[in-house]
Amino acid sequence: RQFPGCGNIVTFSQFLFIAVEGFVFEANFGRKRPAIPIRNYFIMVAMFFTVSVVNNYALNLNIAMPLHMIFRSGSLIASMALGIIILKKRYSISKYTSIALVSLGIFTCTFMSAKQVASDSSLNQEDGPQVFLWWLLGIAALTFALLMSARMGIFQETLYQRFGKHSKEALFYNHALPLPGFLLLAPNIYHHAVLFNQSELFQVPVIGLTLPIMWFYLLMNVITQYVCIRGVFILTTECTSLTVTLVVTLRKFVSLIFSILYFQNPFTGWHWLGTAFVFVGTLMYTEVWKSLGPFLRRRRRPKEE
Repeated sequence: RQFPGCGNIVTFSQFLFIAVEGFVFEANFGRKRPAIPIRNYFIMVAMFFTVSVVNNYALNLNIAMPLHMIFRSGSLIASMALGIIILKKRYSISKYTSIALVSLGIFTCTFMSAKQVASDSSLNQEDGPQVFLWWLLGIAALTFALLMSARMGIFQETLYQRFGKHSKEALFYNHALPLPGFLLLAPNIYHHAVLFNQSELFQVPVIGLTLPIMWFYLLMNVITQYVCIRGVFILTTECTSLTVTLVVTLRKFVSLIFSILYFQNPFTGWHWLGTAFVFVGTLMYTEVWKSLGPFLRRRRRPKEE
């Protein structure tokens, strides 16, 4: 919120931390050979790096964080569309209905945000059209990132089918191989590092260490991101894809609510309606009702007996 363009230094810090941890504990200081051929990781990483950078830059194009979260929640649409085109998959009526709900929800939120940008009273008549065009470019960037992310998921699925699941290895290579790419973003990263150094000082509780508050925020972000992504990768090996999708969807919903309430982001009744469409559609897609049915019936039987 203080430095909207700091996405690159945040992403670089996350990647560096996870890569160093993986190099020590997974790759055994480079002595362990990868189970999946390295060239496949290079392809996956190129997609992963592109998605991360494009999503970061979208925040510089007048895209509000709640809209950013909701738009990325539409990954089911992109995955289904590319699954039909590339993998020749076919889905049930309920799946298509859920995708229609998600699409409607994203359209509603996008349209209402467009009206907010267009009618922003703080903009003069000369700046208004220019800001709105930047916002349209941000929507285009989010759409591209959404499709690229879905394509990466399909590529990942085919790799796991061929070589087996290696979540820790994939976590390491997905974060270690893109590191040289951050050299292209070095001026931006250095610029924000200087800005971080100039932020107000903050004394870390318990430890008593004093440092600029933005570096403390960054440290906490890196730690929580590591816990989050490590948990997701473990979840993919221990649980069904249904459980993983449901947990990630609920996490997005909590993030959205927190963003609105804590940071006081503008959110109208139409935004709430669009959000409801997105998450109901996602839950329909995962068929959580079918899973909850047998569970609830098992809970009722002992009481009836």
